[in-house]
Amino acid sequence: METSTYALLLFGALAGGFVSGLAGFGTALMALGIWLYVLPPSLAVPLVLICSVIAQTSTLPSMWKSFDLSLVWPFLIGGLIGVPLGTMLIASADPKVFKLSVGILILVFSSALYLNKRPFAIKFGGRLADGAIGFAGGILGGLAGLSGPLPILWANIRGWNKHERRGIFQLFNFTVLSAALVMQTVSGIVELKVIWLAAVAFPGTLIGAWAGARVYHALNDKHFGDVVLGLLFLSGLTLVWNSIGAI
Repeated sequence: METSTYALLLFGALAGGFVSGLAGFGTALMALGIWLYVLPPSLAVPLVLICSVIAQTSTLPSMWKSFDLSLVWPFLIGGLIGVPLGTMLIASADPKVFKLSVGILILVFSSALYLNKRPFAIKFGGRLADGAIGFAGGILGGLAGLSGPLPILWANIRGWNKHERRGIFQLFNFTVLSAALVMQTVSGIVELKVIWLAAVAFPGTLIGAWAGARVYHALNDKHFGDVVLGLLFLSGLTLVWNSIGAI
């Protein structure tokens, strides 16, 4: 690889790791936009999965004690059930329509939540509703790697604090993306070259995740919520833009 390719690979890893360390999700949002300039999707997508798992694993020790695990397990169970179903739907789903629909949904809800000045604390459905959202997130994760948006939006309207939301974001995405990585590896999608690329990106991912986690600890509930909604809005905007551009 050329020097510029190495530079962009490390820069993408640093940016993706930072956002993951800061918010508990978002590696793909930052890294893919950089890596796709120098890597084909067949290499960039599994690389994102690997770096996401690395970044979230590296920050778990410093976050673990603040997580409320009793809130997370319904999302995890639902997500793990949904991943295989989403994977099976890949052959029949129209990726353009799917990305456009999800992108508009994310834009509408993230904008509404940001503009709303009254904090939400919806209790509807309890653990069953949490599991259903996790199931839907698992389907989206298996189908298109979009495991995070629905649980993240749901956690924001539940009225949970910064640490409770972060626990759901990080543990859910870590579990679902790890499952997706295992399925891709077993199916032969992960090429040997991806392992080499992951080794190159490894230092940038770790440094970025460490820096993001430091910033996370300095944020209060409101600022953390604004960061999360801002990242969601950017994610939705990217999906809509890519969908329209692909038509």
